[in-house]
Amino acid sequence: MEYDIKDSGLAEEGKLRIEWARQNMPVLERIKLRFSKEKPLKGIRLGACLHVTTETAALMQTLKAGGARIRLCASNPLSTQDDVAASLVKHDQIPVFAIKGENKKTYYRHIDAVIDLKPMYTMDDGADLVSTLHSERKESLDYVLGGTEETTTGIIRLRSMADAGVLNYPIIAVNDANTKHLFDNRYGTGQSTIDGIIRATNRLLAGSSFVVCGYGWCGRGVSMRARGMGANVIVTEVNPLRALEAVMDGFSVMPLKEAAKIGDFFCTVTGDVNVISKSHFEIMKDGAIVCNSGHFNVEIDLPGLETITRKKRQIRPFVTEYLLENGRKINVLAEGRLINLAAAEGHPSSVMDMSFANQALSLEYMAKRKKPLPVQVYPVPETIDKEIAREKLAAMNVSIDTLTNEQEKYLASWDMGT
Repeated sequence: MEYDIKDSGLAEEGKLRIEWARQNMPVLERIKLRFSKEKPLKGIRLGACLHVTTETAALMQTLKAGGARIRLCASNPLSTQDDVAASLVKHDQIPVFAIKGENKKTYYRHIDAVIDLKPMYTMDDGADLVSTLHSERKESLDYVLGGTEETTTGIIRLRSMADAGVLNYPIIAVNDANTKHLFDNRYGTGQSTIDGIIRATNRLLAGSSFVVCGYGWCGRGVSMRARGMGANVIVTEVNPLRALEAVMDGFSVMPLKEAAKIGDFFCTVTGDVNVISKSHFEIMKDGAIVCNSGHFNVEIDLPGLETITRKKRQIRPFVTEYLLENGRKINVLAEGRLINLAAAEGHPSSVMDMSFANQALSLEYMAKRKKPLPVQVYPVPETIDKEIAREKLAAMNVSIDTLTNEQEKYLASWDMGT
């Protein structure tokens, strides 16, 4: 079996951590039990480009139980948990191509190794696998019937491809499922981002000025959790509706050029490029801490920062100190990459339970179709979204009401007024 991991000797540690994660993923466990009996993915070749974490391992085990033949690589050079990769190879015989801290050349070599499987379906987080298939490995597109995409950034790229008419196969936008973005993006990103910042810095958030760039679902979560730690949260936005929502939620809202002067912590969660730029670094406080929780490391203009830097050093793991020409110091966390996965362990397993249940059921939905879907980006079917919500409530021992026949009739009518 081909694979490329850091150290096979880490497998036992990884196995225990995967077991710990699975204990809090009841929806995915129920799906795995059904998949192991029904084998709905039998004969399917799956190429997966995801963060190689304990929760991803639980998803891979579920898909293999369903009959899929899998190859897995990392969707970010710093997000791999090496012990998890080792465990998947040794204990589950799943080929993994991922090493934490791998360089760009190795990162894309690993994506190529996944494409070498000639996947019938892709499972992506950020769309690097899909974009490579459509650029460098076009010959393998003939085998692909469909795919899924995990995150906001990837869906932006895929919709751009669809609009340009270059997308070659249908993709289900898992991120757009209510049981994904309302929970994973908000509660998962919120908690894991703060976790990563604290692990990397060991700094106190209470009483600090904490700037959140972007007030999408991830930005909402980070803002909520930073305020919960006692920080004074400032939100920067370009969307007037989101900015208004942030104001109504009780946060200060201002342009980043104003926030840059007063912030102690900065966190980008926009999915866009050069959100924090050279002009912002020039006016930041001495000792400001800057990080990113968006998918790619383009939100912080590090090349621009380099041009005004006298020297830099790694002062702590995941903390690079930049000494600027003006004498001030700026601390950048995790090389501008995903702070929650680089310096911490990513989202808690209980929230990834729903996200990866969407992945598993969306793949099953496509695999069971007699004909492939027409080429475009699709939402997760509503029936799947609601099924996952019901399963999660059941696992939490929470019951809800059901409509009476009279109530259903009333909601479906137009002539039963006052």
